[in-house]
Amino acid sequence: MRILTARKTGCVSMTNTRTDAVPNGRARFFVFNGLVFAVSAAATIYFSRSMSGGMEMPGGWMMSMMWMRMPGQTWTASAAMFLLIWLAMMVAMMLPSALPMLLNFRQSHVGNENRNFGAPVIFAAAGYFMVWLLFGMAVYLAGVMFALAAMRLEWLSRMVPALAGAALMVAGAIQFTAWKMSGLRQCRISGCAKLPSGDALKAGWCHGLKQGAVCLICCLAPMLALLALGAMNLKVMILIAATIATEKLVSKPEPFVRIFGIAALITGAVAIARSLAPP
Repeated sequence: MRILTARKTGCVSMTNTRTDAVPNGRARFFVFNGLVFAVSAAATIYFSRSMSGGMEMPGGWMMSMMWMRMPGQTWTASAAMFLLIWLAMMVAMMLPSALPMLLNFRQSHVGNENRNFGAPVIFAAAGYFMVWLLFGMAVYLAGVMFALAAMRLEWLSRMVPALAGAALMVAGAIQFTAWKMSGLRQCRISGCAKLPSGDALKAGWCHGLKQGAVCLICCLAPMLALLALGAMNLKVMILIAATIATEKLVSKPEPFVRIFGIAALITGAVAIARSLAPP
């Protein structure tokens, strides 16, 4: 018998000689996830460069092509393209910080009668990113409605820089709330599911949905900052992904949570001041 303890949880999984015989399972787990990350990162870079342009708007800002249809494109096709881009971006940004959760879930299968440990973990990852995809649907609907309004109403377009600054200040304020820290604690302690041997795929899917919902709550402020600063800006993506990974993975995240909050508040205040300054 060998005991594997999931990191940052009190769960312990037992392995028997049969599961120990699975060769290099942990190595395959990291290799597979590394390949998924590489593909999603490459797709994100490609999409970011292909949509680097935009439309100059009153108020001195640029509307991203994400919120516009291409010539001859239907709204359905536009939404599908956005969701493909969004999913690639979320996998690239969130997978590194989600790996401990997926690894803990995989370890909870050790000793289970289901010998296919890969499929339940894939279902867990699918449930996790399904939450982010649903969030992307809401983002697309809100973004398109706002973009159409800004193109029709000049006064609204001129307010966008100030509204972006206000969104950053809201994101910074969220970082200092008890709600944020409570969500972060739940997100960091991913837990080990008690999995019935005959229902591992369903357990994986449900576990992924639950962890995705918790992660969305704890990452709401960084996501709001991402949208305010430019969702297709690679530098912004890297900064937000690094912020999320730091909050989830370091042993004492509180100082980093506050640092991001202060930075967002200052950046938002500066953006508002610039937008209100006379030309």
